[in-house]
Amino acid sequence: MKLETLNTTMLPVMEHFYTIQGEGFHQGRAAYFIRLGGCDVGCVWCDVKDSWDADKHPKYTIEYIISNVKETPARLVVITGGEPLMHNLDALTATLQAAGFETNIETSGAHPLSGSWNWICLSPKKFKAPLPEILPHANELKVVIFNKSDFDWAEEYAGKVAPNCKLYLQPEWDKAAIITPLIIDYIKANPKWELSLQLHKYINVP
Repeated sequence: MKLETLNTTMLPVMEHFYTIQGEGFHQGRAAYFIRLGGCDVGCVWCDVKDSWDADKHPKYTIEYIISNVKETPARLVVITGGEPLMHNLDALTATLQAAGFETNIETSGAHPLSGSWNWICLSPKKFKAPLPEILPHANELKVVIFNKSDFDWAEEYAGKVAPNCKLYLQPEWDKAAIITPLIIDYIKANPKWELSLQLHKYINVP
């Protein structure tokens, strides 16, 4: 990657931190999270609404972002948001992978796919559906369950992803006490699904 690209490509970063992945297939792994600003999906229950306006967050060069990652023992880097695919992530991920990092993304899939990924976690939202061309690339389908109708939404997308895609149902945090028992019963009746919990919120890490 040309040095000029690393120094001129600017991405809005709401926050970045080294922590434990709390959700989905890679739950429990040490990971460096880069939360990009900007989202036009508009989930009413979003727990990071401050990320929606990209202009509210400082813009950093790729070189600066990666220099922070390198200060930690991290080998896994997770790009999240907001909606990270509102930005072109080709240069960021190419540089991370060239430096030996594993790159994962968490996305609603509502924008065109960019970047080079070791793992794509697709979390489709009713508020702005994912683009059809992204569905075959998903390694993991993670559906947030807010009410009973979301189980049908989950099944709709389970039928559209690749056969080897991992399937997860995750309770919306504020309704977890009500929704989690429903998810448990649903998974017992439909064992192709697995349970994803927001482990980081239980153990009180970012």
